[in-house]
Amino acid sequence: MKKLLDLLTEEMGKAFEAAGYDKALGKVGVSNRPDLCEFQCNGAMAGAKQYHKAPMMIAGEVAEKLAGSRAFAEAAAVAPGFLNLKVRESFVKEYLEGMRREPKFGYESGKAPKKIIIDYGGANVAKPLHVGHLRSAVIGESLKRINRYIGNEVIGDAHLGDWGLQMGLVISGVQERQPDLVYFDETYTGEYPKEAPFTISDLEEIYPAASAKQKEDPQFHAKAMEATYKFQSGVRGYRALGEKIREVSVEDLRKNYQSLNVEFDLWNGESSVGDLIPEMVDYMKEKGYAYISEGALVVDVKEDTDTKEVPPCMILKSDGASLYNTTDLATILDRMRQYQPDQIIYLTDKRQDLYFVQVFRCARKTKLVTPETELTWIGFGTVNGKDGKPFKTRSGGVMRLETLISDTKAEMYRKILEGREMSEEEARKVADQVAVAALIYGDLSNQASKDYIFDLDRFTSFEGDTGPYILYTIVRIKSILSKYAEQGGAVEKAALREPDSAAEKALALQLTAFQAVMESAAEENAPHKICAFVYDLANSFNHFYHEVKILTEEDEKKKAGFIALLTLTKDVLTDCIGVLGFEAPDRM
Repeated sequence: MKKLLDLLTEEMGKAFEAAGYDKALGKVGVSNRPDLCEFQCNGAMAGAKQYHKAPMMIAGEVAEKLAGSRAFAEAAAVAPGFLNLKVRESFVKEYLEGMRREPKFGYESGKAPKKIIIDYGGANVAKPLHVGHLRSAVIGESLKRINRYIGNEVIGDAHLGDWGLQMGLVISGVQERQPDLVYFDETYTGEYPKEAPFTISDLEEIYPAASAKQKEDPQFHAKAMEATYKFQSGVRGYRALGEKIREVSVEDLRKNYQSLNVEFDLWNGESSVGDLIPEMVDYMKEKGYAYISEGALVVDVKEDTDTKEVPPCMILKSDGASLYNTTDLATILDRMRQYQPDQIIYLTDKRQDLYFVQVFRCARKTKLVTPETELTWIGFGTVNGKDGKPFKTRSGGVMRLETLISDTKAEMYRKILEGREMSEEEARKVADQVAVAALIYGDLSNQASKDYIFDLDRFTSFEGDTGPYILYTIVRIKSILSKYAEQGGAVEKAALREPDSAAEKALALQLTAFQAVMESAAEENAPHKICAFVYDLANSFNHFYHEVKILTEEDEKKKAGFIALLTLTKDVLTDCIGVLGFEAPDRM
């Protein structure tokens, strides 16, 4: 099903052609002056120079050709040469009927499906998630859902940090606490225990203590470096212990991510490609891509067009140790072998810009990817407190993500109980749903690259551009539909009608933008565009709700038309919040 603007542009193009002008001049856009018209075409302005005619003359001739148009009820030429347009109500009704009939409201990508891997989450094993992990999780999850919605095959990978010095620090910390564990007996050849010798709480104590100790104790630092080397080089007990650290961490991470409706298809980590690194390094050496510089193995990635210095991509440090570059490149190699993706998308803090320039150029130069493979990096801004600085706890520490979630749920529970008769169990369930919507929408409604202020009071408000406001709108529609059914109306049989009021037509026209918004959000990796659409749609509905008496309308056919319009509005809103990553309760 074509987008509404495309259909209007086709109609306008025919009018330009009929008037003797190039039909390409007939591009129609949404009016930036809705008080004057619904849509606008500026083609006469562009055609003036081409045809050596006054824009008003061209616009007037085209407007005459639109008399009796099936799409346009009004086409007025206004100075200095614009065409102000209003769409026929019958055309809007016809378009909405198509949306109701078609899967996904008529969305068609028109492109072959892509296979995409999205690398998001950014968690490290043995460390709790903090507020800085919120953005990667919810933006990545939304991009995964948007791409699946439009028909792409998407694989979401948590890509855990489980390979560097932190593993050596945790292993050394465990060894100090439990030196007799069988993992440290390098002569042991039997099976290792199934149960981990620590809990997630233990790991969350061990890592920061070990990290602090290595800064003050050179001997412990050397021990941690040795443990890292043994782990990376495949010493059996160290690898087995590393896997236990990973298992315990992943079990805890799953719970935290699930509380934000975030689900990964793969829980691979840097360690998943550890054994590929020697092969990749040998390949880069043999092909002449990598060379030794000041003891380190590097690949030049600078280009003649660079306006600032782009240092070589380091593959191995002078001591032979690998880096994030190394594991990321090995992961690209592994993904190409296993999945042959058309695109790999990475989400990280926006300060990693130069890093991804180096890694992507290195992957291309060394032919780890095909020329057609898209490598996309999305850098996101920080979550800040009201002081404009990165969000902290009251004591000044980095806030844990689970604390942020629990605080939001507690505030939402308090608000849900105000003036509502609801059991504690239902209130808790609803509060949890709405709190998650508040967090996800509060984040996604901002452009990914921009920092934003986390304001609990604003995010949990039922008014304004917030998740709770969107959910409240959906719940309000559900309530109206339920009452209509209680009155004996058949919701599913209600037929659309031509809108006959400004509020009704505004809501109908807002719905017609769905396809264009979904396409734009997918192409530009921009969930905030869906948030903006959802907010505008919710506002259009609420204006309609306050302007029109829906359930008390005496004309049953007219009332059924309202119900059909509301049903479509609810369904579109539901799909939109689904791709954003949250859902609406039945009542609030």
